[in-house]
Amino acid sequence: MENKRGHFRRNNHFLAALPGEISSRLFAKAVPVKLPADALLFNAGDEGNGCYRVESGLVKLSVLSAEGDERILDILGPGAIVGELSMIDAAPRSTAVYALRDSTLSFISRATFIDYAEKNPDLYRQVTTLLAARVREMNDIAVAWSFLSLEGRVAYALLELVEACGEEIDGGRMMIRQKIEQSDIAAMAGMARENVSRILNRWIRERLISRHAGYYCIEAQERIEEFAGN
Repeated sequence: MENKRGHFRRNNHFLAALPGEISSRLFAKAVPVKLPADALLFNAGDEGNGCYRVESGLVKLSVLSAEGDERILDILGPGAIVGELSMIDAAPRSTAVYALRDSTLSFISRATFIDYAEKNPDLYRQVTTLLAARVREMNDIAVAWSFLSLEGRVAYALLELVEACGEEIDGGRMMIRQKIEQSDIAAMAGMARENVSRILNRWIRERLISRHAGYYCIEAQERIEEFAGN
């Protein structure tokens, strides 16, 4: 199984396109950042002064609706980059980023990136290519999302959690190694918590998923993938 959205967020940021030598030199200038669980890394509207690579831990990207409801856009683990668009336009942050568990990140300032890019002009061409790919991919995701059923949205959220913090256990089952509440899944799926609860409880009865000490486990991954359209 490959969750296309999660795979894209982790691997198609433009920093992934850097030649190994350039990437190593750039990240050698990074500043380590320790973020305890539940701490805010940055908020929507904050200055876009650089980007972060997740080295360990888990973070979530979220926005608030006009009514104050949270929508979780993504949950990302080690290797993911957050805030990379600020390296290009320095616009204010468009999302908030929180640590879901104790996390370590590497921060690269926009000034450091610009200085390096001016010495390596081909980097801008690589950035343009990757950003164009991101726009196409996100358009595809938006179209696919619009056709998903409520079950499909919940399945998609569970698969994103597997992508971010899943661990294979006995029998090929996937344990989500992060305590997730129904309200969190609702925020990821853009649904009412009551609808999410109904679907999850039905899947537990049907043994498609299970829950152990607050952790969800995917018992029948192929079925969940079918709901998500993978």
